[in-house]
Amino acid sequence: MQLHNSTADVFVPDGQPLAQALARTTHLGIGAHQDDLEFMAFHGIETCFGQADSWFTGVTCTNGAGSSRTGIYAQYTDLQMQEVRRAEQRKAAVIGRYGAMIQLDYGSSAIKDPNRPSLREDLHQILAACQPKMVYTHNLADKHDTHVAVAVATIQALRALPKASRPAKVYGCEIWRDLDWMPDARKVLLNVSRRENLAAALSGVFDSQISGGKRYDLAVAGRRQANATFLESHGVDQATQLTFAMDLTPLAEDDTRDILDYALSLVEEFKADVTARIKSKLAAK
Repeated sequence: MQLHNSTADVFVPDGQPLAQALARTTHLGIGAHQDDLEFMAFHGIETCFGQADSWFTGVTCTNGAGSSRTGIYAQYTDLQMQEVRRAEQRKAAVIGRYGAMIQLDYGSSAIKDPNRPSLREDLHQILAACQPKMVYTHNLADKHDTHVAVAVATIQALRALPKASRPAKVYGCEIWRDLDWMPDARKVLLNVSRRENLAAALSGVFDSQISGGKRYDLAVAGRRQANATFLESHGVDQATQLTFAMDLTPLAEDDTRDILDYALSLVEEFKADVTARIKSKLAAK
């Protein structure tokens, strides 16, 4: 692969040749920041963990320069934070037994510029080399601009592949806005109840963020438990930890389908659900 940034980091934890490591990929996670994969794509990481025929490859798009910092990291420069976050992401890849970990080293401003094609071209190369069965990325209703930019670039990169090489499933996952608002019939339920110890270990790697004033580890675990408990009001829990996802597969399959219209159609379904519930409880005039 000829990635745009010469500073991009490609790491294969078990030392296999890169082409071989990417070709064995079955589950691919594409996240904006270091730690996004561990929080939103744990379903893929856990599914592949220790399996000979299933491998998770991770892609982190940004360089971590804009990270919040306090405590021992308070005086770190942007360059020092980039080094710390890159190392943390590599550690997570070792703990999670990833097939490969690619950090593209973009600044957030470059990713958010829709007129710069470099990110989607890099993602296209990676997707072509991996040809995964499942792809996890950010959901289109996320409130973080960089996350939405990565989700859009991922869809565009997928559409550049021959249709026979596209994944069977593409999921947009929760980070900076949960997906509890989506109608239940439209939620993709990803059961992440197994190996809570692995989830905790992966979350705990990112000390620069947790010590930097953001308890993402506790927040993500709490959200997963809340998803499982509040999914169904009249039934016992079928899982102890759930991640919700937006199904982006239709956008990857149909190049003509409008990305914005698809996202807004889900919002309209939510609006219709709220409208119907309130109307049914209002007395007729």
